[in-house]
Amino acid sequence: MSNSTIPTNCLVVVATGAEARLYRNIGDGEGIKLRAEGTLNPRNLSSEGPSGSYVTDSSPKETDEATFSKQLAHHLYSLANNGKFDNLVLAADPDSLGEMRPLLHKEVTDKIVLELPKTLVNSSIKDIERTIQNN
Repeated sequence: MSNSTIPTNCLVVVATGAEARLYRNIGDGEGIKLRAEGTLNPRNLSSEGPSGSYVTDSSPKETDEATFSKQLAHHLYSLANNGKFDNLVLAADPDSLGEMRPLLHKEVTDKIVLELPKTLVNSSIKDIERTIQNN
């Protein structure tokens, strides 16, 4: 996928099971240029729990990551429902992406222009831009 398919003002979410970083593409069509918009961290993990079925012998860390994936999916729905983005790039480690996919509302999935099963949360903005540009 080329950079021309990543529209200006596209929301870019880079996540793992422990945190998510939100960026906005402010590029002008000649390339991707990301601006940091914030982070999302897990909250109330012990009282909320994951969604759907999960393996009962999951470690506490796996359960927390599944719960955060649910929280992120809900957050993205809230943003989409409130008109905060029209296009979305979703980059997450493969496990988190797998946890999140069935939880994403159609209003979110319809806006995905690129999905990357990669761990980029600790990457620099330049590295994230390059990765998106090359996919």
